[in-house]
Amino acid sequence: MTSSGGLGYADAVRALADRGRFGVRLGLGRTRALLRELGDPQLGLRGALVAGTNGKGSVLALCGSALRAAGLRVGETPKPHLVTYRERLQVDGRPIPPDVFAALASQVLPLAERVARRHGEPTEFELLTAMLFRWLADEAVDVALVEVGLGGRLDATHAWDGGVAVVTNVDLDHTDRLGTTIRAIAKEKAAIIEAGDRAVTGATGDALAVISRRAARVGAPLVTVDPAPLLGLDRDGIVVRLPRLGETRVGLRGRHQAANVAVAHATLDALEAAGIAAVTDEERRAGFGAARWPGRLELFVVGDREVLLDGAHNPAGAASLATALDDLAPHLRAGRLTLVIAAMADKDVAGIVRALAAATSVRGATVICTRVDLPRALEPAALAAAWSAGSAGGRVLVEPDPAAALARAVREPGGPIVVAGSLYLVGAVRALLVDDPLLRDPSPVAAS
Repeated sequence: MTSSGGLGYADAVRALADRGRFGVRLGLGRTRALLRELGDPQLGLRGALVAGTNGKGSVLALCGSALRAAGLRVGETPKPHLVTYRERLQVDGRPIPPDVFAALASQVLPLAERVARRHGEPTEFELLTAMLFRWLADEAVDVALVEVGLGGRLDATHAWDGGVAVVTNVDLDHTDRLGTTIRAIAKEKAAIIEAGDRAVTGATGDALAVISRRAARVGAPLVTVDPAPLLGLDRDGIVVRLPRLGETRVGLRGRHQAANVAVAHATLDALEAAGIAAVTDEERRAGFGAARWPGRLELFVVGDREVLLDGAHNPAGAASLATALDDLAPHLRAGRLTLVIAAMADKDVAGIVRALAAATSVRGATVICTRVDLPRALEPAALAAAWSAGSAGGRVLVEPDPAAALARAVREPGGPIVVAGSLYLVGAVRALLVDDPLLRDPSPVAAS
């Protein structure tokens, strides 16, 4: 399928991915220049810009589900994608169609040359951000929910101010770019709070102090929320108590979602206070209960085996997964757990291993180390060595191909299979388990 007079979908993805050679280059000048060339479509969009170390995607999923339950048209930007690149641009929970994506890329890519002459070469993420705002404006969404890519202050998404700024939490991650202390990283994330915004955070301690100072400096009302009291959990989600809503079911697994749903609830309040969107209490209950977040404690049944997918790509995420595995153990099939794991070489692999190995249900697990086909991927043998050095025993196997690793895990006797350590691995495995027509990309047209 090709766009009118432009690139086909596969060529559009290749052209964008080729911009990856320019790496990650923080700064707003190139994105702002691209958006000016497109007519500044972001200026007509209102909604929430969401930063934070963990929980951003969950907050988007919860807010988006509640807003859709209220009958509103919602644009969302989950990242990274799991199966198709198009997942990064969604309206009402549906990824952008391939032909529309190709048409947008055909419109935006030529602008890169003009922008480069004055501001330097735009990166892949900057071009995608420009495409995002152009598409959401064309689709006339009622609310935009935009996830920050890296940090906040100099992230491409910060070229937009939607009226509500959210910082979920702050932990040590991307320390090579954001700083080596919680305070330094919090300063980068808090910078998305602008004059005229309403702000929400679930941060604590030093991070909260930094975020509070930023909000006070720009005169933005700030709401600080604690995790919602957890009333119960089971195989399909959790139950919490929320202000006004009382006992509320959340369709996302893991006790850590009690913090994310509290932030989402406060974000909806902020959207209403800003005059952007109103969601009733009943619509919030329905939306929170129906929320789904692919690849994050997502449960499948394959034959007689249960397969749990979760990225857990940093120590904080791995610690949340470890707690969730022990919580879910009584609700899943009994038996020895099998862990299929991959990681990027630039991540804190030792920290991820320590956090996962702390789970009672992981002790003695069979661990299958694999890798995804990316330059940054850690070699499986190195990952196996890291696991052996940082865990409390169990069999450690190496299977470089993810599909073969999953097949091997299914053949292992015992309890649930957990796929974790990298969202790229989760995406590769999810593509094997799910055949969703919306996620099927068109096949490249062979040259005649």
